[in-house]
Amino acid sequence: MNEHSFISCRDFKRYTKDDVKIIKKETLYKGFFQCNKYTLQHRLFSGKWSALIEREFFERGNAAAVLAYDEKNDCVILVEQFRFGALGGTQSPWLLELVAGMVKDGESSEDVVLREAFEEAGLRLTSCQFIMNCLVSPGGTTEKVDLFIANVDSEGVKGIYGLSEENEDIRVHVIARETAYQWVVEGKINNAMTVIALQWLELNKKTLKLLSN
Repeated sequence: MNEHSFISCRDFKRYTKDDVKIIKKETLYKGFFQCNKYTLQHRLFSGKWSALIEREFFERGNAAAVLAYDEKNDCVILVEQFRFGALGGTQSPWLLELVAGMVKDGESSEDVVLREAFEEAGLRLTSCQFIMNCLVSPGGTTEKVDLFIANVDSEGVKGIYGLSEENEDIRVHVIARETAYQWVVEGKINNAMTVIALQWLELNKKTLKLLSN
C-alpha cells in the first residue's frame, strides 16, 4: 500500500441541497441583472452546522451555448463581439465565442441555441446534441450554462449579425478545428464556455457521431 489514503466511490458521501439552510434573502439591486444577499448555514464535514454566513450573489439566470461544427470540413463557427468584462485584461475585449444566449421563461436550453444560431450567425439549426452543463463562477453567481454541439454546413457562412435593439454587433468566423484548438492552447481564446467546448471536441472528435442539420 502506498502512503496515500484514497476514498472509494462507494464511501464518498456527497452533501445535497438539503444540507443548506437559507435563513434570509434580500434584493440589493434589480436592473438588467440582479444582486441578492443571502444569509445561510451549511452542513460542515464534521456533521455540525456552520455559523451564519452572508454572501452577495450575482443573479443573471441561466444560459445555453452551441459549438457549431462542420464535421465534413473539420471546422468550427465562432462569433466575435465586444465584451466589457474583458476590458481590464491584457488582450482585446473583442472575444471569439460560441453562439450563446440567456434562457428566458418558458424556453428550453435547446430552444435558445436554435434561436441564437440564426440571430448571431445566420445558421438554421434543426437539432443539436447536449454536451454538458457547467457552473460559470459558483463563488459569486448562480448562473449555469448548458453546452451543445451541432453539425453544420459552413459553406457561405460569413457576415455581421445581431439584434440592433440589443446593440449587438457580431461577426462570424469559420475556423479550422485544429486552429481553434491551438488558439485555446495559446490563450487567444480564453472565455470559459468556448474553451470547454473546444476541449470537449478535441477529446471526443474520433468517436463523435452527429446528425446533419
